[in-house]
Amino acid sequence: MANNKRGPERGSQKAKHGGQAVREKYGPEFYSKIGKMGGDAVKEKRGPQFYADIGKKGGDSTKSQHGSAFYSRIGKEGGKRGSVTAAPKE
Repeated sequence: MANNKRGPERGSQKAKHGGQAVREKYGPEFYSKIGKMGGDAVKEKRGPQFYADIGKKGGDSTKSQHGSAFYSRIGKEGGKRGSVTAAPKE
């Protein structure tokens, strides 16, 4: 398969250097901004149901690969990490 795109080959050291140069030039806020613009464009074009559909597809794929018990296990792990003891009420 021919690579018709301009620039260095994806994943190469030259490509990595280019990404670092952009990061240094524009800063991390740049990536946040363009990511939001991309998400807003997809939402505008495809609608909110698109996100529900791809979430369901991803969940179904995970379930078929790992089984139902996987969700129980990761739910318990997440609960352990996320638990914070509240300050006592006076």
